[in-house]
Amino acid sequence: MKYLTALTSILAFGNVAAFAPSGASRHASTQLYNKPAGHDVRSDGVAKEMDPEELKIQTALAEHQQNAPKLGFPTDVRTLVQYNHGFAVMSTISKSNPGFPGGSVVGFAPDELGRPIFIFSGMSSHTQDLLADPKCSLTIASKEFKGAADGRVNLMGEVTLLKQDEKEAAKAAYLAKHPGAFWVDFGDFNWFRMDEIVSVRFVGGFARAGSVTPEEYAEAKPDPVSAFGPAIASHMNDDHMSSTIAMVAHAIPGLEVSEAVITSVDSLGMYVKCTRTPRASDQPQQFKIRLPFPRKIEDRKDVKNVIVEMTRAAAASAAPEPAAAAAAATED
Repeated sequence: MKYLTALTSILAFGNVAAFAPSGASRHASTQLYNKPAGHDVRSDGVAKEMDPEELKIQTALAEHQQNAPKLGFPTDVRTLVQYNHGFAVMSTISKSNPGFPGGSVVGFAPDELGRPIFIFSGMSSHTQDLLADPKCSLTIASKEFKGAADGRVNLMGEVTLLKQDEKEAAKAAYLAKHPGAFWVDFGDFNWFRMDEIVSVRFVGGFARAGSVTPEEYAEAKPDPVSAFGPAIASHMNDDHMSSTIAMVAHAIPGLEVSEAVITSVDSLGMYVKCTRTPRASDQPQQFKIRLPFPRKIEDRKDVKNVIVEMTRAAAASAAPEPAAAAAAATED
């Protein structure tokens, strides 16, 4: 019931993201503020009853999202770090301004355990900060990050210098992420790694936030489909958005959206940012939903096959001619 209450209030007044499954414990939180569910919206003081059809749609959406398969927070976090564009915001304890944090945009690459690797100039302020105090945090946004509805991770730990026998492996990992990093051979640059991760926090969007333990993070593996998910999302958004709109309508009957932008694709499904104008309202809203696949995806070809299947299923339950045309177009 807490999911229905929260979703009803959020959909009525603002954005919503995919809800975590029930029983998610510390890995998820739908508590957005320290008040009972609902926003403090000023009005004329008269409580307005929600349109019954709108309530029905919101209830169906909440139930669908609660049961939609998701990767799970440890895999989500590890995947975001692995397939990030390779840049993040590092906050160090400032040596030159004691008592204040120092912030820098830095390049990084994760090793096989997800530990960020860095190579810094000896002249950089963050180098001097880390040598004086290795404690820092690293905030990493998803590759497709555009706003508060998109994912980001904060890793907190200690960053220390690498030993001589670790540098070649670190260099290979860094160049795989940053092939043009010619400075890796400069003599006055130093290799660092966040060896001791003590805190991992994750925000997957509105109403989807929590944390994982350092042990869970280290044991998690990146989702392989997410590596090429952005290319699939881009193709669908550019050429087949009508098919995505049809899939949303098929998954949640009555939910008619004017725009459906796929923001990420993984082995279990897609996250889709939708735009709709609720019944009895003239104000469009944007929110993100989880659109699951009918089965787990193993490779790139299988993604295409499943999306075609989903489009055909949507076409079969929609108006024959337009939906059939959308299904045929998706197979291109």
